[in-house]
Amino acid sequence: MELNLKNSFSLVGNIAAFSSRYFKEIFKSGFEFREFIRQCYTIGYKSLPLVTITGFIMGLVLTIQSRPAMAKFGAESWIPGMVSLSLIREIAPVITALICAGRISSGIGAELGSMKVTEQIDAMEVSAINPYRYLVVTRTTATTLMIPILVMYADLIGIMGGYIGVNMHSEVNITRYFSEVFESLEYVDLLPATIKTFFFGFFIGIIGCYEGFNASSGTESVGKAANSAVVSASLTIFIIDMIAVQITDLFF
Repeated sequence: MELNLKNSFSLVGNIAAFSSRYFKEIFKSGFEFREFIRQCYTIGYKSLPLVTITGFIMGLVLTIQSRPAMAKFGAESWIPGMVSLSLIREIAPVITALICAGRISSGIGAELGSMKVTEQIDAMEVSAINPYRYLVVTRTTATTLMIPILVMYADLIGIMGGYIGVNMHSEVNITRYFSEVFESLEYVDLLPATIKTFFFGFFIGIIGCYEGFNASSGTESVGKAANSAVVSASLTIFIIDMIAVQITDLFF
């Protein structure tokens, strides 16, 4: 147990040191803008089908599951507001981040791990190319910007899924539905939920890059890097969410 605890603290320290280098490199000249755009396309656009399906199911299932309980109290008219609040404040950010951690962080870990094993990263250094700036900075910046956009997209799709769920048992005009949604939302509901998604995106990217950069020799390490990236990123998402909820409760 002491060894596992020591390894955990060592991992946290190594990731912190790896992350600190990101903030040094990103402000230096020579940002790889073309690679950054390519990563935004890969991370953002190619994740849309998965996020669309996930967001729609979240909104639909939450509406259907909550309707019987709300009907007991004659509060069916509150369902649109309750669903939208639940999605925007907690469910959509966390679930979308976890889905992206499984797809993106593992992909980054496997990609950079294979480059490490085949000595492509060493070849970049020999060619006077900064591999950290080219590989890590671009991917981490892309995830930091794309995850909040994907979460906001999932919010919208989830609310539309809620509209479909409401209309399974009663006919509600879409204008009335969205008026009830917006009436229940306030600025303090959107701000904390949006801010924490930037942290989700940053750690999804930086952990995937860290695991790939530190893959050991052998093809087996590529799979271990991808698996470790998913586990570490998912755990980090829950920790950040817990901290964000506590901060929100104190200040909002």
